[in-house]
Amino acid sequence: MRPACLTNRVFAHPLLVKLGAMGALVAVSLSAHALPSDANQPIRLLADKATYSERTGVTSYSGNVSITQGTLKMTAENLTVNLTPTRAIDSAVATGSPATIQQIVTQEKGLAKGQANRIDYNVKTGIVTLTGNAKLTQNGGSFSGNVIRYSLKVGDIEATAGNSQRVELVFPPQDSNRVGLRR
Repeated sequence: MRPACLTNRVFAHPLLVKLGAMGALVAVSLSAHALPSDANQPIRLLADKATYSERTGVTSYSGNVSITQGTLKMTAENLTVNLTPTRAIDSAVATGSPATIQQIVTQEKGLAKGQANRIDYNVKTGIVTLTGNAKLTQNGGSFSGNVIRYSLKVGDIEATAGNSQRVELVFPPQDSNRVGLRR
């Protein structure tokens, strides 16, 4: 058991504060395009290891990485966050078998879930790219392919097949009780 004073110094170390801040920024950046209440929730980031390079502006988390903020949940084996020269988040890359992300987009659109071997998020464009065994599901429908690009800003989805694959789209049956969909 460590003395309390050592434990307190470890948690107050400036590097740990920076590492926690980088993880928080990733969660806030992703949740900015979903339920407004998510941005007001606490951020919980868990990993077996975290490193930060002041020189390169790269923060890395490895080993059972998990980020949770409100309805946003992201899991990966590794997460790398790249910063701009002004220390704002430029991009984030999550890898795993699979890396996953899920969030309630809006109450009407429901829960969106994505999984892939690699998930790239570009803050400037608001585009999430799922690569390698990629799948995106929402409201009972799904997109599967080698690469799926999803625009958080616009809501557009683009799926691309691999060499020997085809893109698969699954559409749920339409609700006959909704206006405009009655037969």
